[in-house]
Amino acid sequence: MSAPERPPEGGASQTPERAQPANGPPPFSPEGGRRKGTPASGDSARCDQEPALVLHAHPYRETSLVVEVFSATHGRLAVVARGARRPRSALRGLLQAFQPLSLSWSGRGELRTLQRAEWLGGLPMLPGPALLCGFYLNELLLKLLPREDPHPRLYQEYLATISLLARGAPAEAALRGFELKLLAELGYAMNLRHEADTGLSIVPAARYHYVFDRGPQREAPGRFPRVSGETLLALASGDLSEAHSAREAKLLMREVLQHHLEQRGLFSRQLLVDLMDLEERQGKT
Repeated sequence: MSAPERPPEGGASQTPERAQPANGPPPFSPEGGRRKGTPASGDSARCDQEPALVLHAHPYRETSLVVEVFSATHGRLAVVARGARRPRSALRGLLQAFQPLSLSWSGRGELRTLQRAEWLGGLPMLPGPALLCGFYLNELLLKLLPREDPHPRLYQEYLATISLLARGAPAEAALRGFELKLLAELGYAMNLRHEADTGLSIVPAARYHYVFDRGPQREAPGRFPRVSGETLLALASGDLSEAHSAREAKLLMREVLQHHLEQRGLFSRQLLVDLMDLEERQGKT
């Protein structure tokens, strides 16, 4: 997906296949309509004005898009935006990543039909390397979140992380924080403060094996990532200001996420690694 462009204010309705009668139903109005983000009464297949963000979009047939979205109360789902690729479609500028939207859709099954999209604003655009960090977050959500599994707290954490990146906050701390919250939401919360086999508190000066799905141990059979107690505690507190802790935490989270991804690679992660390695080499010259 290319870098997002700021969309025009206001909303865009789905381009219909046929002209609608002049006396058709008026657009949804909050003053006299249904509660936002909930299905219409008597029509469980319709949702109106749900806060959401675009994770990815790809062409569908000749003029449409399939858009993967992360919504506040419905989780991750796919909608088809009919006619969105037409030159004059108002949807072309709206369905961009990292911009809060209000979406209305209908239909059943894995692919819903987008009825309306409105730009909500409120987030600045992601600059430079932060844009690649955003795509990395999106790819994590696409590959780890089950469809239609609501995660309202994670949705708010995603918004907060995008906002941090847009404001120029340190990327390492922002990314590691989101990775930890994502794993916790999925039921894989990481033990970072106590030894998995003894329950003893982590010692900053000690070295540990991080055993997947269990936690840190002084000794462990098999191949597991090695990490210092100092880095485990820094990761737990969210303070990755020390360069060696930040680097070690990144390597640890890479191994842990790869375990849960079942060896499926992340394209955006490799680009991000290459970019950060290049910046680090340039900083030394």
